[in-house]
Amino acid sequence: MSMKAIVVKDKLLSGPDEMQVFTVPIPVPKKGEILVKIEATGANFFDILMIQGKYQHKPPLPFIPGSEFSGVVVSSHQTTKEFKEGERVFGSTGTGAYAEYVCVNEAQLYKIPENLTFEQAAGIYVTYPTSYAALTLRANLKPGETVLVLAAAGGVGIAAVQIAKALGATVIAAVGSEDKFDICKREGADHAINYRNKSWTQEVLKLTNGKGADIIYDPVGMVEESLKCIAWNGRALVIGFAGGTIEKVATNRVLLKNVSVVGLHWLAYTKNEIERVPETWEGLFDLIAKGLVKPVVYDPVYYGLENTNKALNAIISRKTFGKVIVKPSSSSPRL
Repeated sequence: MSMKAIVVKDKLLSGPDEMQVFTVPIPVPKKGEILVKIEATGANFFDILMIQGKYQHKPPLPFIPGSEFSGVVVSSHQTTKEFKEGERVFGSTGTGAYAEYVCVNEAQLYKIPENLTFEQAAGIYVTYPTSYAALTLRANLKPGETVLVLAAAGGVGIAAVQIAKALGATVIAAVGSEDKFDICKREGADHAINYRNKSWTQEVLKLTNGKGADIIYDPVGMVEESLKCIAWNGRALVIGFAGGTIEKVATNRVLLKNVSVVGLHWLAYTKNEIERVPETWEGLFDLIAKGLVKPVVYDPVYYGLENTNKALNAIISRKTFGKVIVKPSSSSPRL
C-alpha cells in the first residue's frame, strides 16, 4: 500500500517552496512501534531548518520532514503500551509527520485527552512539555511571581503564557506586533508589550514597580536585552534562538543581579533524565483536564500536504500565533 508524503530526496532544500509531495510505501511498524494514520500535523520553525540541513538533528537523505502529529491507531507490533485500533493518539517522531501515515515508537505516543480535537492535540508534544518543564523543573516557578514571555504568541510562547498563568504567576507577554496583544490576553496574559519598542524593558520595570520579572522565558535569543528588566534572583530561561542569532551574554549583569541563566532542551530529557518525562506529562495532563491549558490552533488550518509550504512560510512571516496545523488530503487511502 502507498501513501502521499513530502520527501526531501536527493539534496537539501533552500526553503519550504522547494518541498514536493511524492507517493511512497506506507511504513511497516517494527518492534515497539505503532502505525498511525495522521489526521493533523503540527508545523514548527525547526522543520524549516531541518529541510535546509541547519537543524541539530540532521537525518540522512532521503527523509520525510515533520515531527508533531495526531491521528488514529492502525496497527502495532510487539508493544507494551496498550493502544487499541482506531484510538485517538498524538505524538512525535524525529521525522516522518508530513505524510498520511507514520510509524512511531510507543514511548513517543499518548492518548488524546477527551476534551481536545485532533488539531489541538497535534501541537502538544514538543511545545507544551517544553514550556512546562522550563517553568517548573528549571525555573521553579512559584505562585505570585512575574513571568515575562518573549514571542508570547508563538507555539512555545502561548503554551508558556497559559501554563504560567495556570500555576499562579502574573504574566507579561512580549510580542513583535500589537495586533497580537489580544490573543495573548485571551490566553491568560495580564499585560502585553511590544518588544520592538526601544523602551520595552522600561515597560517591564514599570509594570513590576521597578522590581523586574522573576522569570524570563526566551525562545528568541534576547537574554542580553532581557537582563535589563530581570529581578534580583531572577531566572532567565534559554529556550531557543528563533531570532536567528546565538547571542553572547554579558555576565556582569548575571553577577550583579544574582541571576541564573538556565537552558532547557526538552527532547534531551529522554536520554539524560528520563524520570522527569512522566512527571512533566502528568502535570500537563492535569492542567488540560481542568481546562486551564488548551492548545491554540492558528486559523487557517492548511489542508493537503501540497500546502505545507504555505504553512511554513506563514511561520517565517511571523504573522501566526499558537500552532500552525497541516491536515493531509481528505482522499488519503485506507488500509
